[in-house]
Amino acid sequence: MNDKRAAIWIAWWLAASILLVSCSVTGGESAQPGEEAGSVSSDPFEMTVRHTQVGDSKKFRLALLNEVVRKTEAAVPGLTIRLDAVDAEVNRKEKLRGEMAAGKPPDIFDVFGSPEAGLYAKEGLMLDLTPILDELELRDKFTTLDPFTHDGKIYGLPIGSTIEGIYYNKPYFEEKGFSVPRTLAELEQIADAIKADGKVPFAQSSKDAWIPLMLTNNLWSYYAGPGVTYGFKTGDTKWTDPQVVEGVEKHQEWVEKGYFKKGELGLDYADMREQLISGEAVMMMDGSWANSIFRDPEQAGELVGQIGYFNLPPVHEDDPIVVMQDANNGYGFSAAVAKDPRKLHAVKLFIKQMWNEEMQLRGLKEDGVLPAMKMDLAVMNSTSDDPLLQDIFKALNDIDKSYPAFDALVQAEVNTELSIGIQQVIGGKIGARDMLMRVQEVQEAANAGRE
Repeated sequence: MNDKRAAIWIAWWLAASILLVSCSVTGGESAQPGEEAGSVSSDPFEMTVRHTQVGDSKKFRLALLNEVVRKTEAAVPGLTIRLDAVDAEVNRKEKLRGEMAAGKPPDIFDVFGSPEAGLYAKEGLMLDLTPILDELELRDKFTTLDPFTHDGKIYGLPIGSTIEGIYYNKPYFEEKGFSVPRTLAELEQIADAIKADGKVPFAQSSKDAWIPLMLTNNLWSYYAGPGVTYGFKTGDTKWTDPQVVEGVEKHQEWVEKGYFKKGELGLDYADMREQLISGEAVMMMDGSWANSIFRDPEQAGELVGQIGYFNLPPVHEDDPIVVMQDANNGYGFSAAVAKDPRKLHAVKLFIKQMWNEEMQLRGLKEDGVLPAMKMDLAVMNSTSDDPLLQDIFKALNDIDKSYPAFDALVQAEVNTELSIGIQQVIGGKIGARDMLMRVQEVQEAANAGRE
């Protein structure tokens, strides 16, 4: 009898203990989707988010990131998120590379999907997001995850999508009777007239090579076709192919004609925008992401509402409109967070807060970043009646064929050689053909070493 009572008492005690533990973990409520056991412990812990939202031109993007950070901290007891701001080029080409080489990247970090995410994932340094996206039912919600997909697994998420085209001073065009050009020849006629009027046809800053390479990339893709860059890494096409050379020589020709400000190699990105805002220049080749600057009275002043946008026109009027369009810049996550249930839980909540329709539409409305997630064009149009955004929506709708930026398709050493080369072409130290011969040599060496 005593033994029976003891057994009953032990069973009751075990059941009560299990219930008590369960309550202490869940707070007496059901765990939320994606919530790991123990994730609600209030012990303090810290995570780092490396971002590149530096300077006035990115202040709206930074404000959105800060909101996501605040919401994530509020949802995870004990969490403090430390923001680490680094210039985009420094982060991509120096800071993050060094951290990856040491095997110690930040918990969350700004990263390019292709080729960087694939290289880092291969070393086991990036968190596989595939099961998380399935759990959160987000995997099919993006326009594309190709740049962040490697060996069938997803290692990052794009913050938005982009196109590249030409911003221009609408009042000046109207005053001179210019229409949006339908061919490159018409664009050159406009540029010649602007130069004759004593102004700079195209704002440009080439201290960082990726800036002038936006134009170069779009030009060679018109002359050689939007698929040409895919073939460099496979050997199916070459940098010395005649039409590729023709496209780069067109950029060189524009430099020699004086379409850009003298001394552009010493000017940084902010200087380029200022050339357009000040009225010194009339047009500017840049990404769709730059539109927020021209919609901000603090940065653009009286030019708010006076800047338009159009796609770089084709060589011939009947040619398809081909434009660089991709979703290659976003955030990656350290593989190390998988070892800490609380950090993994925080990553899931960060993703839920950042990648949803509300935040994507706010990014479009407040910062002009085209959504990375699937969005009806009518819904996008309804977010703003701003004339510049409407121009960009039209340009997006007019694209016949698109392609990713070259640096998402070629090896890092090829990108480096091309970057050095285009600056030398701009500086008059080498011709486009000879420069591309050097790039092709580097390309072949890189292809030979490809695993």
